[in-house]
Amino acid sequence: MDEHTDGPLLLGEVEIRRVIELEAPFLPPAALVPGVPEELWHAHRDWLAPDFWDPESGRVMAAVQTWVLRSEGKTVLVDTGVGNGRDRPDAPHFAHLDTGFLARLAAAGVRPEDVDIVVNTHLHGDHVGWNTREQDGDWMPTFPNATYLMPAADHAHFGPRGADEESRDPVFTDSVAPVDRAGRTLLWSGFHRIDAQLTLEAAPGHTPGSSVLRLASGSDRAVFVGDLLHTPVQILEPAHSSCLCADPREAAETRVRILGRAADERELVVPAHFRGAGAAQVRREGGRFAVSRWAA
Repeated sequence: MDEHTDGPLLLGEVEIRRVIELEAPFLPPAALVPGVPEELWHAHRDWLAPDFWDPESGRVMAAVQTWVLRSEGKTVLVDTGVGNGRDRPDAPHFAHLDTGFLARLAAAGVRPEDVDIVVNTHLHGDHVGWNTREQDGDWMPTFPNATYLMPAADHAHFGPRGADEESRDPVFTDSVAPVDRAGRTLLWSGFHRIDAQLTLEAAPGHTPGSSVLRLASGSDRAVFVGDLLHTPVQILEPAHSSCLCADPREAAETRVRILGRAADERELVVPAHFRGAGAAQVRREGGRFAVSRWAA
């Protein structure tokens, strides 16, 4: 398992840095993206392996990572990984981790108290874990001065069903509810502007509230797509959603729309879980897409 911090990328006036929590083999291709023929993986083996696919183990390779953006004098985190010490009965590979994520975040020049905004593209457990950390037996916000931007649709979906109930989702209980209690949550729907260079936009399908973060600074463009893509194979075959998508058809429609705009407007596509080169410039290729170049 590799763990490291990448150097910065500058898009316009926004500095971007990737901080990796962990990298590891994930599911077999046929399990992760059902319907994509095995021959496609082998046809693109020369660039899918070893960063995105390990043919020997038969597993897709994935990373859990946070993108650190510095924009208009503020520090913005995009997704916060799994976190340490979590009970995850439905995801044992994420249970009771003990990583040096905060130390690597510090190596990138970010102390918890320095963070101004946390963006959770959606509220799955590998995107909200470091929202909190355990202190004296309680879960408390890791970034005490930050505003946590969460999609309202996901908050309603994963949260308690009534005012007097508790959520049945352990992720919500330890990684979202403590932020709510601290008064640090800002729920948004549809569209939200962070500043003159960063905006959030609904991109449902993977979860009801899944979203993308758009960057526009000078002539540079990027779109942080969260779990719209789990593997570059979904760039080649955008109609195929992952097994983790709540609504595979809606996720596919959203993927085609977001990738189409990225190709037309030359937005750098930045997924949540790509290893190696973490971002890609894409182009249209018939009814599908292709990678023009890798970045980050």
